Amino acid sequence: MTILVRCVLFLVLVPLAAFSQEKECSKVVISADSDYAPLHWYDGKHLTGASIEIATTALSTLGIPYEVRYVGPFHRVLKSAREGEIDMISSLKDTPERREYLSYTNVPLFSNPIAIFVAKDRNFHYAGWNDLIGKKGGVTLGNQFGNGFDEFLRKNLDVTSEQKAYMNFKKLELRRIDYLITGYYSGLIYLAESGQTDKFVALKPYVSESDNFIAISQASPCVKYLKSLNQQLDGMRREGKLKSILDKHIALLQKRGTLIQGSGIAR
Repeated sequence: MTILVRCVLFLVLVPLAAFSQEKECSKVVISADSDYAPLHWYDGKHLTGASIEIATTALSTLGIPYEVRYVGPFHRVLKSAREGEIDMISSLKDTPERREYLSYTNVPLFSNPIAIFVAKDRNFHYAGWNDLIGKKGGVTLGNQFGNGFDEFLRKNLDVTSEQKAYMNFKKLELRRIDYLITGYYSGLIYLAESGQTDKFVALKPYVSESDNFIAISQASPCVKYLKSLNQQLDGMRREGKLKSILDKHIALLQKRGTLIQGSGIAR
């Protein structure tokens, strides 16, 4: 082998080996929406909630190191996953747009209803999506709702986005929007904790009701653990652990003065 060929091979193979080492999954970096109790929220020091505990319990059982990392509002979480800065989101809805950069587990954690919230003194007739046409709405940046509603929203509704749900509730109070679209249970929890249950009401029927899943970034080397994670989550589901973890976090919120009737978001 000539010296020139050896030099070329060295220049090609060494960077490839270094790249392979860089792409090893040394730990799974987990993040989530920081404003979606009881599933996942930021308590001022840590990301916590039922989804976070489920993810960390599954990884611990599998012997996979992890780090729970707060990265900011949900749209920033999605961006971080797209760019491979975090490995896992726990949990979120499965949508076609997100499937472009996320690989989902196949075990649903929770059924997560989405509701329309309005000011009690500005209530309006609502029997379905079409009743929102012509009104001004609000959503949280990064949120998607599933069951075809995202497409309907883009084509037919006038909505603006804010980084946090509380900002949209403030806009409702100030009459800058007519309604807010957000998670039913997370909305109720925010209103109970902020002492505003007398100001706002959730309308029914729900906008949509679909499942939340754990997802791993396709840019992450940790995606190799997806099959093992599916098996572990399925075992936890069959043993009733998913529901018991959710019930525990609901009880913790109740102790803080937040009342939720039942645990209807468990699956």
